[in-house]
Amino acid sequence: MEQQIVKVKNKKGVRVIPGFGLSMGVTLAMLSCIVLIPLASIFISVSKISLQEFVEIVTSRQVMSGYMVSFTCAFFAAIINGAFGLVLAWVLVRYDFPGKRIMDGMIELPFALPTAVAGISLTFLYSDQGWIGQLFDKAGVRIAYTRIGITIAMVFVGIPFVVRSVQPVLAKLDRQYEEAAMMLGAGRWRTFFRVVLPELFPALLAGFGLAFARGIGEYGSVVFIAGNIPYETQIAPLLIMSKLEQFKYSDATAIALVLLLVSFLLMFLINSLQIYMQRFVKN
Repeated sequence: MEQQIVKVKNKKGVRVIPGFGLSMGVTLAMLSCIVLIPLASIFISVSKISLQEFVEIVTSRQVMSGYMVSFTCAFFAAIINGAFGLVLAWVLVRYDFPGKRIMDGMIELPFALPTAVAGISLTFLYSDQGWIGQLFDKAGVRIAYTRIGITIAMVFVGIPFVVRSVQPVLAKLDRQYEEAAMMLGAGRWRTFFRVVLPELFPALLAGFGLAFARGIGEYGSVVFIAGNIPYETQIAPLLIMSKLEQFKYSDATAIALVLLLVSFLLMFLINSLQIYMQRFVKN
């Protein structure tokens, strides 16, 4: 009895495994139910109010203050995550030391830990009576219930995005290019900025964008340490929750729509810049 041979096409073909129609149908169904339909409901809800009402809601003084707090804190948190996330990924990939696997697993902790638990822990740690907060309070620096505390909370939830984006790219990076650059007389810093960093920049940029987007929409870990002081530490997601509690669903969805559009625009710009950088590096 001859063995039946199943031909599998390569990357230039259409199908790698059988059942493409079924798998594509399941994929589209799950994508629609989990992503597309919930997002479309926001547009449908906002369409019930006029353009003038929409503009008045999203440009009110309280809402604009919430946007400013969320965007600025998320931006600075993403920059901090970009710098320290690169260092963490470098240490985990390029060095061997006792407890490396434990440290590598702890990077995932912000993903597994409930955000409310993280918020309470950070508030307890950085409050005026906390272990770290009281040291800064003696120096006249207040962390909890300020934008500094909000930024720290966003750094906590965003650091895994940068590390996990850079780590696999750094692990696959051929070190022969670094050795060749150093043999040609380039120092360590010159080799890093001219050889290594251009290869890591697209992944670093992706991690920055994910951390930034996560910070903009973060609620659980931020709401406790923020203190919710009007026009100072109120974040945009908190305003959405406040509108929902007041049964102002149109106001809540209008604020959410702005955050959604900003996130889409941010990811579009980052993906475009990634494509440009990849072409630049290849050329």
